Amino acid sequence: MRNIVLMRPVGSMIEFKQIIGRGTRLFDGKDYFTIYDFVRAHHHFQDPQWDGEPEEPEAPKEATPKTNEVREPEAGYVTPPPERAIKVEVKLADGKARQIQSMMATTFWSADGTPMSSAQFLESLYGMLPEFFKDEDELRTIWGAPDTRKKLLEGLADKGFSKEPLAEMQKAIEAENSDLFDVLAYVAFAAAPETRAQRADMARAEAHQHYNDPQQAFLDFVLAQYVKQGVDELDADKLTPLLRLKYHNAISDAVADLGGTAQIRTMFVGFQRYLYADAPSQRRA
Repeated sequence: MRNIVLMRPVGSMIEFKQIIGRGTRLFDGKDYFTIYDFVRAHHHFQDPQWDGEPEEPEAPKEATPKTNEVREPEAGYVTPPPERAIKVEVKLADGKARQIQSMMATTFWSADGTPMSSAQFLESLYGMLPEFFKDEDELRTIWGAPDTRKKLLEGLADKGFSKEPLAEMQKAIEAENSDLFDVLAYVAFAAAPETRAQRADMARAEAHQHYNDPQQAFLDFVLAQYVKQGVDELDADKLTPLLRLKYHNAISDAVADLGGTAQIRTMFVGFQRYLYADAPSQRRA
């Protein structure tokens, strides 16, 4: 069963478990199932009865002495396939589905302190994002400059969507090697995530057409830090530490190489838009 449609309230936890359990049955080619919930029955996932009380761990069994005997498998025994991660599709108001991992240990919290499932968090974030940008191009413009990116992140945090839960959502959509931009674009527009390495390659190729050799070398260094550490490396207050790291604390050498302070800052801020330009793999017909 790939789809579970909940059209009436489910008052019994046993019944709810039976209904959801039908979706977890695997077969070839199935690695996720979709729940269409019209009655908010998914709140049962937050009920302590959903998982029940933890069971006591079994006492370790005594090890059996190893022998050189080779045993044939019993007739009719088939080695079970490795367990596959189950994904859930969440269909949002735009009619497009987003996939998230269903077996997440993380609990998300709303702005008022109410616990939420990852699906509820995704739905809430989707409904709130239009307050901050109207389309993907506007998101690219905002995210492509440190000051407007910081303002957006502060606004999201005020609404209960700080960096920490966004990073957890990044894991839920299996985009750990991507940018937080990709989390927002995926939730808001179902845009396929790009890795930071892919974004860096695109920005590097574009930047090399606009900057001289020493500037390109410094930006290559910045991009390497971005790929390794994430978007925080592009914050405005990271410029001086990056210069010190690249030039071994000799800021005067950096100025001699790259130009005056204002020119360096303009370069550092300006090249970032290339990271979030519309990549060919993202373009739609």
